[in-house]
Amino acid sequence: MRSLIGIEDFSRNEIDELINVSKDIMSNRDKYSKMCDGKILATLFFEPSTRTRLSFESAMLSLGGNVLGFSSADNTSTAKGESLADTIKIVSSYSDIIAMRHPKEGAPLVAQMNSNVPIINAGDGGHNHPTQTLLDLLTISKEKGRLNNLTVGLCGDLKYGRTVHSLVAALSLYENIKFVLIAPDELKMPEYVTKGIIEKNKIEYVETNDLESSIPMLDILYMTRIQKERFSDINVYEKLKDVYILDKEKLKNAKSDLSIMHPLPRVNEISTDVDSDPRACYFRQAENGRYMRMAIILKLLGMLDKNGEEDMSNNDNTEILSDVKCQNHRCITSTERNLKPLFIKKDNNKYKCKYCDCDLD
Repeated sequence: MRSLIGIEDFSRNEIDELINVSKDIMSNRDKYSKMCDGKILATLFFEPSTRTRLSFESAMLSLGGNVLGFSSADNTSTAKGESLADTIKIVSSYSDIIAMRHPKEGAPLVAQMNSNVPIINAGDGGHNHPTQTLLDLLTISKEKGRLNNLTVGLCGDLKYGRTVHSLVAALSLYENIKFVLIAPDELKMPEYVTKGIIEKNKIEYVETNDLESSIPMLDILYMTRIQKERFSDINVYEKLKDVYILDKEKLKNAKSDLSIMHPLPRVNEISTDVDSDPRACYFRQAENGRYMRMAIILKLLGMLDKNGEEDMSNNDNTEILSDVKCQNHRCITSTERNLKPLFIKKDNNKYKCKYCDCDLD
């Protein structure tokens, strides 16, 4: 049984397969309309969502399956103090596959450890969002016709932006990728991405806080929202919330075939006057989510050809350090009871938390 916790759970060949299946679904809806007849998807959304939750539900219904779940933790037994582990043990007995969003980083791994059915990470705090990444890759493939030879600008909240963390990991599998990381100092890309993924894979990148001067070199501009819900100090959010606003004026020197992407929702980081620009593809990007999530469900339920399937499990040097705690207050270990303190030994003999990927001081 396989789950999708992080983008690294799928190989490059499997990612390419999912993109091709998604495109086939778009062209042959009837062919897939009964493939999940009798199957149940549970959608467990401990955090608010519009596109992700509804596109998962639309995906399962379009495959002929059924959906149960909740859109707020306030209406569940977690409000009474039930652990995530217990919730998953119960829900997995009612369903065939689970899509879960949770505010704590590493929560999907805890779910996987306690589930009898596949788990799909629909976003865990500021950590990862692999299904968004897969629909982003589908969008890039459709818009650009390729996933290699691209200069990709990632702009905004790169510290807490789970979508960009997963996207960097995925694009690192392809040749001749260059990243331009555009963020204020307070929201720079974390080191587990810059050092642990970009530098480890010898990928060229630059870090800057200047959006306008970066635009002319980009093939893709991926804008992100400054996420109010991730800030413990509201004053810091107020200072940064309007630091980047993309408008038509800033696009005057952009490439004619630039693709402007955004995981949505937006607040005001993209002016509405950009919406009519043919280079704006964020609404097409959102639509692609339905078809990619259909493909993911089919993949994890074992309904696609397994000839190209690869074993992505690896010896990650996991150790239990009984006298050590992860210091990341956003990690699931800060709230979930009775979790084993799992850490991964890195190449430099230092450790990182297996749940949230934060380095151990």
